[in-house]
Amino acid sequence: MPKFKGVIPPVVTPLTEKFEVDYPSFTRVLENLIDGGVHGLFVLGSTSEVIFHDTAVRVKIIEHAVKVTNGRLPILVGTIDPTTDRVIGHSRIAKSAGADALVVTAPFYTRTSQPEIMDHFRYIRDAVDLPLVAYDIPVCVHVKLQRNTTVTLAREGTVAGLKDSSADIENFRYVMRDMADQPDFFAMTGSEIVVDNVLKMGAHGVVPGLANVDPHGYVRLWNLALAGDWEGARKEQERLCQLFEMVWISLPRTSAGSAGVGAFKTAMRQLGIIDTNIMARPQRSLNADETARIEAILLLTGLKR
Repeated sequence: MPKFKGVIPPVVTPLTEKFEVDYPSFTRVLENLIDGGVHGLFVLGSTSEVIFHDTAVRVKIIEHAVKVTNGRLPILVGTIDPTTDRVIGHSRIAKSAGADALVVTAPFYTRTSQPEIMDHFRYIRDAVDLPLVAYDIPVCVHVKLQRNTTVTLAREGTVAGLKDSSADIENFRYVMRDMADQPDFFAMTGSEIVVDNVLKMGAHGVVPGLANVDPHGYVRLWNLALAGDWEGARKEQERLCQLFEMVWISLPRTSAGSAGVGAFKTAMRQLGIIDTNIMARPQRSLNADETARIEAILLLTGLKR
C-alpha cells in the first residue's frame, strides 16, 4: 500500500477578528481531526486559504501543526504559489519545519504548456527531497493536469501521488488505471460527494474539506469501503451529501470559495471547534441568516442536538 492513504483532510485555518491566525482554535481543529480518526493532515491547501498567507505566517502554521500533531499523523503541506522558484522556497521551508510531503499545483497567472508544467514539478522535486503530490485544481489555477502529464511524472518518479480536485472523474479513473502496476503511487480525490464511488474505483485516499466539520463521518465511510460494505458506504455518503449542501447557502452573495470554506468555518464555530467564521480578505464571511440555515443542516444530519 502507498505511504499516504485514507482520510487526509485539508485543514481549515481559523482566523481572529483581526484576520490573524487563531492558534488556540487551530489546535482544536487539529485535535478534532485526530480524535475523529483521520489518517493524515493536509495543511495549507485551498481549504486552508493558503494563498492568502505570506511566507512568515505559513511557517508558523506548519510549525504549529507539526508541534500539535507530534508525530501522530503524517503532515502534507501545500507549498502553492504562482511560479516555480517561489514554490521551491516554500518547499524548502516546509521540509525544515517538519513536513512529510509537499502538495503542489501547476503554475498559475503565468501561462504554461503541459511540457513546462512537467518541468515545474521536476525542478521542485530536484530541489527538495520530499514526496511530491500533484494537485489538480483547474478551478483555481485555470489549467488542467492532463492524464499524460500526471502519468509521465509519476512513472519517472517525480510525483508520488495525485490529489484530484478537478471534478474530472473520467481522467482520474484513467490515471489510476495507467498506474495500477505501481503500488507506491497514491491517487486521492478532493471531492466530498463521490467518495464512495472513487473508493470503489480503487482510489487510495480522500481529501475532503467537509471532514473538518465531520471527520467521524468520512472515517466511517472509509472503513465501510475497506470492509466491502458498499451499501453502508453509500448510506453514509448520502448523509455527508446532505451535510455538504451547506456550501451553497451563501451564493451568490459570496464567491464559491467563501461559500464553501466559509460554510465549514461557520459549522465549526457552531460546533464549538473554532471561535469565529472569519474569512481572509476580501472574502466575505457568512452572516446570521446563513448561519441559521447551517445550524438546521447540522441538526438534520445528527451533528448537533
